[in-house]
Amino acid sequence: AYLARSGDVDVMVAMNAQTYEKDLNRVTPGGVLIYDSTWPRDRMLSRSDITILGVPLARMCNEHFSNARARILMKNMAYVGALAALLDLDMEVIRTLVEETFVAKAKLVPANMEAIELGANYAREHYDCPLATRVEKLDKTAGHIMIDGNTAAGLGCVYAGATVGAWYPITPSTSVMDGFKAYCERLRVNNETGERDYCIIQAEDELAAIGIVLGAAWNGARAFTPTSGPGISLMSEFLGFAYFAELPAVVFDVQRVGPSTGMPTRTQQADILTAAYASHGDTRHVLLFPSEPNECFELAVKAFDLADRLQTPVLVLLDLDIGMNDWMC
Repeated sequence: AYLARSGDVDVMVAMNAQTYEKDLNRVTPGGVLIYDSTWPRDRMLSRSDITILGVPLARMCNEHFSNARARILMKNMAYVGALAALLDLDMEVIRTLVEETFVAKAKLVPANMEAIELGANYAREHYDCPLATRVEKLDKTAGHIMIDGNTAAGLGCVYAGATVGAWYPITPSTSVMDGFKAYCERLRVNNETGERDYCIIQAEDELAAIGIVLGAAWNGARAFTPTSGPGISLMSEFLGFAYFAELPAVVFDVQRVGPSTGMPTRTQQADILTAAYASHGDTRHVLLFPSEPNECFELAVKAFDLADRLQTPVLVLLDLDIGMNDWMC
């Protein structure tokens, strides 16, 4: 999937006079630059291949609001209003976002909406709205959600019937357990008694985490642990033991640059051999490779089924990009 921005700037709002020249130069030919026209603009700083629109943000806020702090802060909301009119944004959507932003301070909503209306009214009165560059609804996202692979994997564990999770926090895999915990709190708590039918343990290290998982599996629970390359290295002896003792278990390896102990904030897929032969002897582990969060959910379920069927550890290999970034699914 390609999820990055194009790098082009079609509409620029220049808020700082100090960076005006830089802002001006970044606008794509045919684009629009909006600036605070309260103060005179250096006419030398201009371009013939873009549209330049002035909106007196500071002056409008100074005239409309009596509070000194509001005069400063509301400039940001006034230009949101100007953009709403120029780009044909849905005002009801903007109001909803403002209400969500100030949900803990509802008394701030009216003033912020006033500032938005100020900017929108000015743009409508002085310019042809909307611009040629505008925003319009599409149905490209119908039936889709934004989710990261780790959260999807955590939900897959709930769906698969996992009741025990043990882990030692490690980037970039910690949010697998965060997701599992969040979904368990919604779906695995008895509404009448408040009892929880799941167990989550933060162990003192990765060796303890896999030991807890194998102990739970020995007692018949579906159990798992999320980790990364360094954890796989530490778990190798226990994984070899589970292989020969025929204990089902699921391990999520969210790979960083490696193999094993590597940079936690970069992504690579270098743990494959480490995971495939993790032990001190003659083992060949089952590995599953999700390519996006939808498969993280599906293969989480399959991992538990395979572990039970084959009575062996199963490792699901994600990476940082799939695990921690939001994808459309």
